[in-house]
Amino acid sequence: MSKVKEKLQKKYKKIEFPCLNTKLIPISKIVANSYNPNKVADVELELLAVSIGEDGLTLPIVTYYNSENNVYEIIDGFHRYTILKDFYNMSEIPCVVLDKDIKQRVASTIRHNRARGKHQVELMGDIVKDLITKGWDDTQIAVELGMTKEEIIRLKISIGLPEIFSNKEYSMSWENQEVTK
Repeated sequence: MSKVKEKLQKKYKKIEFPCLNTKLIPISKIVANSYNPNKVADVELELLAVSIGEDGLTLPIVTYYNSENNVYEIIDGFHRYTILKDFYNMSEIPCVVLDKDIKQRVASTIRHNRARGKHQVELMGDIVKDLITKGWDDTQIAVELGMTKEEIIRLKISIGLPEIFSNKEYSMSWENQEVTK
């Protein structure tokens, strides 16, 4: 067992489940925090909108109730909140409310952002190849996975398999022709 795992198990003998205390909060009472360094590109924001449209909201917005201003400040989920507000015009959204001081709220925001991980190119290439073999074309992959067609082509090239280009039509100039002297 790693030392980190041992340390965590000693420190956190009991894990809380605030996700079980989700409540609907009027979107007009929810505000962004002033310290979130996380930014999302438009294409990823659109993918999040597709994800919420296809799968629903699978994670509530994590907030802190600021009683002085009578608002709920977002700790995690600003982009989900933005999609629900701007794309889907929701009047209420599900939130979890944590009671933490400002230092712990900032730390929580950063932990949530950094713990999401990154995609590995080789594994994404394998996923694209698998989707192509299941009948998806580049346009469907682009829409469903929030990728540009250029990204898809780069992934196809990175895994180096010509059959993944088989759904493309090419001009006759690409065919072998017999050369006469």
